[in-house]
Amino acid sequence: MPRIDSIETREDFQLIVRFKSGECVLYDVKEDIEAIEDFAVLKTEPHLFENVQLDESRTCVYWSDRVDLPSDTILEYGKRIHTVVA
Repeated sequence: MPRIDSIETREDFQLIVRFKSGECVLYDVKEDIEAIEDFAVLKTEPHLFENVQLDESRTCVYWSDRVDLPSDTILEYGKRIHTVVA
């Protein structure tokens, strides 16, 4: 399972995720918000999206006990980027 080094939130429900391997991806959470019922709370609860957490194993990001994303999903479906997005 890929280990995450750091995570940043961006506008419009996007995440910048840097992995221990050096890979960096832009992951768009909007599709998950539309497709997964539990993710809808990210749109309706103010500031919840910005309060994303990284689990202790560094293999999952989460917002609550019902809303999380494993690192392998982020790596597989995220868009690889080579520079820091400002």
